[in-house]
Amino acid sequence: MNIPPPSVMDKATFVTAFGGVFEHSAWIAERAFEHGIGSGHDSSAGLHGLLSNIFRSASGTERLDVLHPDHPGKLAAARRLTAESTSEQASAGLDALTDGERARFNELNAAYVAKHGFRFIIAVKGLNKDRILTAFEDRIGHDRATELATAATQVERIARLRLDEMLP
Repeated sequence: MNIPPPSVMDKATFVTAFGGVFEHSAWIAERAFEHGIGSGHDSSAGLHGLLSNIFRSASGTERLDVLHPDHPGKLAAARRLTAESTSEQASAGLDALTDGERARFNELNAAYVAKHGFRFIIAVKGLNKDRILTAFEDRIGHDRATELATAATQVERIARLRLDEMLP
């Protein structure tokens, strides 16, 4: 992707470029811009640090909204997944589940959401459906506080992977 450095963007351009880095959470990019974008934010690492700090400093409700409770399968069916999420899930084989695999993922997701109050989140890049399923089965037994922290870490990892594709 060939985009100008974040430090030279106006707010609208910045939010358009980076508003989807944290899925369906353009408010993070808006706050980051309002915080101030300098040349130190022109790299993937620099901008990721700022965006992640905005995410971490948000209210608990706002952070939980980033971990939106809609299951990715339902979002995909409603065509609400971003192009990035669709591509990321396809790279892990989640777009080609057998009926049995889909049923198992749906069963685990329902149990996970019932227990934790938000959907299972994992950065799928470099994983396949078997490794994702294993992580799902392992993490479902965690307490809510552990899973909130793990999900937030995974959301930040997804954001970093997306930024790595956009910036040097």
